[in-house]
Amino acid sequence: MSHLDDPTATAAPERLLRIQEVAASLGLTARTIRYYEEIGLLTPAARSDGDYRLYDEDDVARLQFIKELRDDAGFSLAEISRMLEDEAARTRNRDRFRTTTDTAERQAIVDDALARVDRQIASLLAKSDRLGAMIEDARRRREHLLEHVDELQTGRPPRHHSHDEAAPPEPNR
Repeated sequence: MSHLDDPTATAAPERLLRIQEVAASLGLTARTIRYYEEIGLLTPAARSDGDYRLYDEDDVARLQFIKELRDDAGFSLAEISRMLEDEAARTRNRDRFRTTTDTAERQAIVDDALARVDRQIASLLAKSDRLGAMIEDARRRREHLLEHVDELQTGRPPRHHSHDEAAPPEPNR
């Protein structure tokens, strides 16, 4: 019988990583990770005898999630904090919902969860609206540049100049 089949065998202890290892693996700085800890986005799993911060797999996954929200989705640290709190509340609410039979308490749990999800939806829609406006601005700039390309290739003046409509007409050549 192998040690994997032995029910009395204990799992190997999870390897804890020091801050420099975590920072290097995620492309962050140790200073950034310490800052996230200071503002409450992260709590190291443990401290070594020498008081070094030690991080487990969950900590690394949380840091990766924070990094993606910040870098890829453009969320502020305040928005990230709120999302992490909502996620923690979702876990607490799920556990509370499963352990209670009190209808009023269950209703309060569901109401809280709905309020949190509605806030997340509103935040995501606002971000989507901002991104949509930025995309539209970029499309207008692209169209303007294409008018210049057309002018350069054909020698004809652009069809219109929306950005300088108040400017006086160009003199005849």
